[in-house]
Amino acid sequence: MIRPLQWIGVLTLALLVGCAQQPPKDDSLYHALGERPGIQKIVEGMLLHIAKDDRIYKYFAKVDIVRVRDKLVEKFCVEAGGPCTYTGDTLEEAHKGLNLSRSDFNALVENLIDAMDDQHIPVPTQNRFIARLAPQRGEVIEK
Repeated sequence: MIRPLQWIGVLTLALLVGCAQQPPKDDSLYHALGERPGIQKIVEGMLLHIAKDDRIYKYFAKVDIVRVRDKLVEKFCVEAGGPCTYTGDTLEEAHKGLNLSRSDFNALVENLIDAMDDQHIPVPTQNRFIARLAPQRGEVIEK
């Protein structure tokens, strides 16, 4: 369940959908998320939440979950301003044929928020991270 302050992050996500941009070079968010080990914990927690989420777990049922985890860690690390390189497919290619809806995407964001809550990431930091991910929404839904 999204708390009132987290709605700011979700609304920011929705508002920034059309604003494609390079992630800022500032690495303060990377540090605030716990650097690569912290980001890995967030990703693993998100995947555990997704596994219990009847709305979207089906999209992850037949994938190489270790690869998904590793590529998400890389992607999140880059987006947080960390010293990482993303080596996965483009988001459009990775989601091609899934025809994900806005509701599916929002469910994933809720799972991400829950994972960040589990790691005691402050809400303002969560909102900063969600805002960095927001421009990629269009590369994922309805593909």
